[in-house]
Amino acid sequence: MASGFFALLDDIAALMDDVSIMSKVAAKKTAGILGDDLAVNAEKASGFVSSRELPVLWAIGKGSLLNKVIILPIAFLLSAFFPLAITVILILGGLFLAYEGAEKIHEFFFHKHKETPALLQEVTEAEILALEKSKIKSAIVTDFILSVEIVIIALGTVLNEPLLTQILVVSLIAIIATVGVYGIVAVIVRMDELGYKLIQKGSKEGGFLKTVGKLLVQALPKIIKSLSVIGTIALLLVAGGIFVHNIDFFHHLFPDLPAIVKEFSFGLLIGFVVLGIVNLIKMILGKKTTTSH
Repeated sequence: MASGFFALLDDIAALMDDVSIMSKVAAKKTAGILGDDLAVNAEKASGFVSSRELPVLWAIGKGSLLNKVIILPIAFLLSAFFPLAITVILILGGLFLAYEGAEKIHEFFFHKHKETPALLQEVTEAEILALEKSKIKSAIVTDFILSVEIVIIALGTVLNEPLLTQILVVSLIAIIATVGVYGIVAVIVRMDELGYKLIQKGSKEGGFLKTVGKLLVQALPKIIKSLSVIGTIALLLVAGGIFVHNIDFFHHLFPDLPAIVKEFSFGLLIGFVVLGIVNLIKMILGKKTTTSH
C-alpha cells in the first residue's frame, strides 16, 4: 500500500516536471502575442477617470478570465475532433482585429474633431457610464480574440503530449496571461497615483522620492499616448500574423520580406478592405432606413 502511494507521488512529480518544462516552451512561443495583448489592453484600459480606472480594469480582467474559461474546453474539443475549425476561428478573429486597427487609423486621420475638451465637458454622467460600459465590452471582445490566439499557440506546443499535460500547460499559460497582463496594466494606469504619493513622502525638493514621483507623473501621459499607437500596431501585427501563418497564399507571398513588415502590411491592407466593406454596408443600410421613413 505504501509503495503504491509513493509510486503515485513519483508519477505526480514526473507530471509536474513535464508540465513545468512544456510551460516554459509554451511561454516562449506565446511571448510575442502576450506583448501585443499587453499593449492592446493597456491602451483600452486607459483614459478613464482616476477613481474608475481600477474598477474598469477589474471588470475587463474578469471578462478576460471568463473568455479563457469558455475558450479552453472548446479549444481542446476542436483540436481533438475538428482541427480545421480552429483555423477558421483564428482567421475570423484576425479579420476583426485588422478591422479594429484600420478603424483606429481612419478615426485618427478623418475624425479628430470627435474628441475635444469642450465636448467632454458637456457629457452627462449617464453618457460617461454608457461610454465606460461600451469601452469595457470592446476590450473584452478584443481580449477574446487575443486569448484564442494565445490558447491556440500554447496548445500547438503540446499537441503530442498526453491530454492531462495539454490541459495543465495551456491552462497555466492562460492564467499567467490574464494575471500577468492585467497586473502590469494596473501598474501602468496607476503610475500617476504612485508618483503623487512619492512626491508627498519626499522630504526635500530635488530628493530621490520627489524626483522619481515627478518622473512617474510626467511619464504617464506620454505612455498613455504611445500605448494608443503601440496598441493599434499590435492589433495589425497579430491580425497579419494570423493570415500569414494560416493561409498558404499569404504565407508564400513575398518570401524575402521581413516577417514583421509582411505581417503588418497584410494586417493593414486587409483591415482597410474589411473597413471599406463594413462602411459600405452601413451606408446601404442607412439609405434603406432613410427611404423607409
